[in-house]
Amino acid sequence: ITGIVVPGTEIGDTADSGARFLDNKRMEGTIANMFSEAMAFCMRNMKTATIIDPETGKRCDKTEYPVSAIREAVLNALIHRDYSIYTEGTPIQIDFFSDRLEIHSPGSLYGRMSVEDLGFAHPDARNPVLAVMTESLTDAEHRYSGIPTMRRAMQEAGLPAPVFINRQNEFVVVLYNHPAEPENPVITSHTADKTAALLQFCRTPRTRKEIADFLGIGTVYHANKRYIQPLVEQGRLKLSIPDKPSSRKQTYTTDV
Repeated sequence: ITGIVVPGTEIGDTADSGARFLDNKRMEGTIANMFSEAMAFCMRNMKTATIIDPETGKRCDKTEYPVSAIREAVLNALIHRDYSIYTEGTPIQIDFFSDRLEIHSPGSLYGRMSVEDLGFAHPDARNPVLAVMTESLTDAEHRYSGIPTMRRAMQEAGLPAPVFINRQNEFVVVLYNHPAEPENPVITSHTADKTAALLQFCRTPRTRKEIADFLGIGTVYHANKRYIQPLVEQGRLKLSIPDKPSSRKQTYTTDV
C-alpha cells in the first residue's frame, strides 16, 4: 500500500514550501500489518475536532472522516483487489487531498457486479479464501456489510455518501470531508470563468473524461456534479444520447 497527502485538491498541487506531499509512506508485509499501518497513516493525517457538550461538559473527538468508513474501504481493497499477474507490482493507493480521501484498489469490479449493485446484492468473490482468512487476521466481517457500513457512517457524520468509481484497471472509493453542496451553489467569478471556458470547449462534442481533464479535475464524478449536470439542467449543454444519459458513449456539446 502507498499513502500520500497532497496539499491541495489535485496531484501536482504544492504547498507554499514547494512540497508536493505533506506525508508519503509505503506499507509492506502481511495483510494484517499493512492494514494496521494503513489505519495508522490515515489517523495521523486526519484532522480531529474536539467538541464539548454544553450541557454535560463531556468531550467528544470527531475525526475528519468516519474511522469505520475508512476501515471498511481499506479492508475491501485488501480483500477484493486483483492479485493476478496483470496487476503484479501495482499497490493499493491511499490519497489524501484537502477535500477528499481516495482509496484505489487494483482491478475493476469482479464478476457480474456493477456499481449500482454495491451494497444491495451479494458480490462474486474474487478471493474467497483470502476473504475468510482476513476475518481472523483483522477482525473483518465477511458478510457483505462493508459498503452499507461506509454509507451509514458517512450519513451519520453529515457527509456526502461515498462515491464508487469502477474503471478498467482499478476500483476507487472517494470520501468527501465537507457537507454536500447546496442545490443552487453560489457562482463565484472563478467558477463563472471556468464555465465560460467549458462552454467554448464543448463547441466540439466532448466526453465526461475530456471535460474533467480540461477543467483540471481529478475525478469525473466531481466534474459531472459540479459543472456538467448543472449546465445540462440549465439547457446550456446538450447530450448526444439524451435517452441514455449514463451511456459510456455520451458526449456533451454547447447548444449553438
